[in-house]
Amino acid sequence: MERAPRAILFLLLIVDFGVAQNTTSKADEFHVGVILNLGSLVGKVARTSVLLAAEDFYAAHPNYSTKLVLHIRDSMASDVQAASTAIELLENYKVQAIIGPQKSSEAVFISKLGNITQVPTVSFTATSSSLTSDSMPYFVRATMNDSAQVKSIASLIQAYGWREVVLVYDDTDYGRGILPYLNDALQEIDIRVPYRSVIPLSATSESIMQELYKLMKMQTRVFIVHTSTTMTSLLFTKAKEVGMMNKGFVWIITDGVANILESLNPSVIEAMNGVLGVRYQVPKSQELDNLSIRWSRMYQWDNPDESPFNKLSIVGLWGYDAVWALAWAAERVGISSIRNKRTWSSKNSTCLQSMAISTNGHELLTAIVQNKFRGLSGDFDLTDRQQLKVSMFQIINVVGRGWREIGFWTVESGLSRQLNQNGLKITGSASMPDLNPVIWPGESTDIPRGWEIPRTGKKLRVGVLTSGYPEFIKTLRDHVTNKTRASGLSIDIFEEAVKRLPFALTYDYVPFGTADTASSGSYNDFVYQVYVQKST
Repeated sequence: MERAPRAILFLLLIVDFGVAQNTTSKADEFHVGVILNLGSLVGKVARTSVLLAAEDFYAAHPNYSTKLVLHIRDSMASDVQAASTAIELLENYKVQAIIGPQKSSEAVFISKLGNITQVPTVSFTATSSSLTSDSMPYFVRATMNDSAQVKSIASLIQAYGWREVVLVYDDTDYGRGILPYLNDALQEIDIRVPYRSVIPLSATSESIMQELYKLMKMQTRVFIVHTSTTMTSLLFTKAKEVGMMNKGFVWIITDGVANILESLNPSVIEAMNGVLGVRYQVPKSQELDNLSIRWSRMYQWDNPDESPFNKLSIVGLWGYDAVWALAWAAERVGISSIRNKRTWSSKNSTCLQSMAISTNGHELLTAIVQNKFRGLSGDFDLTDRQQLKVSMFQIINVVGRGWREIGFWTVESGLSRQLNQNGLKITGSASMPDLNPVIWPGESTDIPRGWEIPRTGKKLRVGVLTSGYPEFIKTLRDHVTNKTRASGLSIDIFEEAVKRLPFALTYDYVPFGTADTASSGSYNDFVYQVYVQKST
């Protein structure tokens, strides 16, 4: 009978030892720097997303031997501050990876630091095409390259038959980075770019107004806008004030703004009514709905003074999935293999030359890039030149205080109004474009022709000579307007040709050899006068 209590005591000791062992065991800390502009909308959305992602990942994987420790820093929208912050994180916390930075210009220097220290830099907001893995092997773009959308924009312009466009972009790495690719895509389909409107970072409301007035004087009425959210908000607010959001105008925004349209101020969205845009297609799921609810609560708790209209955008989802990808890579690589060694050191060495080099940086980079999975943002695949693969875009039309879908663009099928479950084009009517109807600026349903007669500018001077056969050409001076009028078959052919031009052409008839002018002469004389560009 005494054996039973001893057995019970032995079991209790085993259980107690196991509990104590579980409570004392602790995952190895994997330090990660996070650099964001916490004063911006994108930065605030991203901060909530990465924190929630880390929380969710380890709730789903409680027995992992590693755990990300996020050190969040504010770049304050400064390239210098972002660089200084990166150095501080590398030196003081020996971070094994950096999430961010937010701007493409910031990513250039920080990625060079990554090359030196062999520490991967994973950015889900730096989209400039100038950032490549060729020159920055430790830079990972967990978002789409800006150049991925240019063919969808070009297809949109071609579908509506416009022949000229004006490019409006920021004078930044982000704004300029897309230009070579967009120009190539437009040239392939013979679309002219008669003017580029470059918006400096220092642009004010007054300077924006002056630029818009300049654009109004041009005949082109199709504008592609590739600017930051702040500049986009100012641009369209002023465009509405000067009357450039009326019938006849066409505005197309790139994915940078279209992806986070819901988070813009409602008054800005109303000013943008009629705008077209291309954006990343986010697959719907119950998991995404659940995350959106929890994200909104956390965001409002962290940002009580922010607008309740701010929602979880694709940028936040890319940040969320990027953290999961990094957490999986950290577990695969492990902490035990992470050791730092010093580079060369001398009396004249700089802080960069004396920084530590990660001995497993390449292994970690490989684990991040090769980790393909189905995330909340869709297929998370970085195997294509260390950047997110994108093969489909959603075409949207800004209406009211939101937007509506008018179709899709895919690499395989081009534009279509609807896709089947396999993402393939469903053919609609034979008419072009194969998209749902658009409500254009000014609440018009008529497709704009893309140009208007300019308010100012030189007119084409067309010489006319009364023929011996008036049915071919006949001229007459209108004494009321003091202008020359012309009629006949030749005039009809000329005027019909002008109507078919893809741009505005204003002209005046200049008479030669009419009865009520001092000029006279043969047809040869008339041709010579045209040659020397002399008018009577």
